[in-house]
Amino acid sequence: MSIKKIGIIANIEKEKSGECTVQLRDWAIKKGIEVYLEEGIARKIGAGEGLDRRKLAAEVDLLVVLGGDGTILRTVRFVSEYDIPVVGINLGEFGYLAEVNLSEMTSALELIVKGDYQTEKRMMLDITIYLGRETIREQSILNDVVITRGNLSRILNLETTVNNSYLTTFRADGIIISTPTGSTAHSLSAGGPIVFPEQDSFIVNPICPFTLTNRPIIIPNNAEIKVIMWTKGEGATVTLDGQVSHTMKSGDSVVIRKSPYVTNLVSSPHRDYMEILRTKLGWGGSPTGTNNL
Repeated sequence: MSIKKIGIIANIEKEKSGECTVQLRDWAIKKGIEVYLEEGIARKIGAGEGLDRRKLAAEVDLLVVLGGDGTILRTVRFVSEYDIPVVGINLGEFGYLAEVNLSEMTSALELIVKGDYQTEKRMMLDITIYLGRETIREQSILNDVVITRGNLSRILNLETTVNNSYLTTFRADGIIISTPTGSTAHSLSAGGPIVFPEQDSFIVNPICPFTLTNRPIIIPNNAEIKVIMWTKGEGATVTLDGQVSHTMKSGDSVVIRKSPYVTNLVSSPHRDYMEILRTKLGWGGSPTGTNNL
C-alpha cells in the first residue's frame, strides 16, 4: 500500500530532532504527502499545536518515529490499537528497534512511501498490576515487565504460576518477563536467550537467582503468567518497558498475557535482521571463505 499521509513523532530532547523533522516534513510535502506532527515536536519547530499520539495515529498511514528505542517504546504503548506501521529513524546511540540510520532516512522512505516495504508483527504483552486485589494499572507493552528489589537489600520471593499451575518461587534480585523483541534488552544483559521476533513466546528470566538451577524459561504465548511478590516491606518495583514504574509490597502481583495488539514495525529496506543483530551486538564481520582456511 502506498503512503499518502505520514505522522512524525520525535524525541524533542534529541539535539537533531527539530532539524530532522523539518527536513522530513519538507521532503514529504514535495512528494505530495500530507504531514501531521505530534504536539511536542510541532511546538519545538514552531509549526502550531500538533496532535497527541492517539489522534495522530488515527489520521495517518505511517508513523515515523525520530529518536531511539525508548521513543518507539513510548509511542507504541499509545498507538498499538490503531494497527499502523511504525518506522524508527535512529537519533540515539544503539537503536535496535529504530532500524533506519539517520543517513538512510530519505532513501529508506523513498521506498516505504511507494509501498515497497515489509512489516514485522511484533508480539506485545498485556500487563495487569494488582496492589492486593485492587487493579492499579492495565497496559500493553512491547519489550518487558521487570520486578526488582528497588531499595531493598534483601532477596525477593517471587511466586510464579503459569496458567494457574505453580511453577516455582524464585528467590532472586528480581525477574524479567519479556517478549522476543525484549529478549535483546534487559533480559539479554541478565543472561537470557536471544529469541527471533517472529517466535511469539514469553521469556521468564530470574535476575541473579539464589538457586543456580533457576534458569531462563521460554513459555508458549497462550499462557497466563502470574508473579506474586511475598517479600516483607515495601521497596520492590515493577517497571514496564523501562519507562513506567510502581512500588510493590508483599502480596502484590503482576499478571502477564499475550496482547491482542501487535506492533507493526517496518523493517529496514537496507538490511535484514541478521545484519542488525550482528552489527548492534558487535559480532564477527564477513563470513570466512574456504580459501582462507
